[in-house]
Amino acid sequence: MTGQRFKQISLDGLLRNNPTFRLVLGTCPTLALSTAAFNGIGMGLAVTFILICSNVLISLLRKTIPGAVRIPAFVIIIATFVTIVRMVLDKFIPSLYESMGVYLPLIVVNCIILGRAESFASKNKVLDSALDGLFTGLGFTCALTLLGIIREVLGSGSIFGYTLWDFRIGFFSSSAGAFFVYGICIALFNYVYGKVENKMRSKNFAVRIMSRPDIGDPVNELAEEPAAAVDGNADNGPDGALTAEKAADENGGNA
Repeated sequence: MTGQRFKQISLDGLLRNNPTFRLVLGTCPTLALSTAAFNGIGMGLAVTFILICSNVLISLLRKTIPGAVRIPAFVIIIATFVTIVRMVLDKFIPSLYESMGVYLPLIVVNCIILGRAESFASKNKVLDSALDGLFTGLGFTCALTLLGIIREVLGSGSIFGYTLWDFRIGFFSSSAGAFFVYGICIALFNYVYGKVENKMRSKNFAVRIMSRPDIGDPVNELAEEPAAAVDGNADNGPDGALTAEKAADENGGNA
């Protein structure tokens, strides 16, 4: 894998095709589990693990799974890893398992995982698919954690369970507050992303124009024209000098 390919996959998962702020996928767990930052991290990491494992297995079997049954096959593969995650969380982190509730088994039909399986893993190599799952999952995790931090700080006056102050705004802990914070974050993310993208596009366009051999610096070209004219007269040698003297004599006679 080349560095350019790695850069493309990583930026697609984290920024260009961020599943939460750009594609607006997985909205149900995003709104329901972003009441606290810890819940956001837990759901994000669970989705990341399932994304990586399912992408790798689907990529390995991409030439074996018949096209007519690819979606049911993808669902069975994803459900297998979801079951593993549920058993592990129930055993070792029961508090997180209980806080996720019904949204943990619903990962089976999560649009993010099914979408990456259909559009990427089933058409690309194993390493590329694993990286796509990793960075898409990290993009989802970062988004959920950010929403969780905002809603927890404003709605509960705490962060990751540690109390910051007694002041709290109950609106941000409600469903309406979830939609409000989510909408504001989507708007800000896309505004900043658009500004940066336009700036980079303009910069790349200017670099391409200046690198073309048939287009130079017009200021330098204008400054070089008089010097080129003088050099041209000097290059004419004696004939150039005689022509200049003859022109001066004619001007003197006319006077």
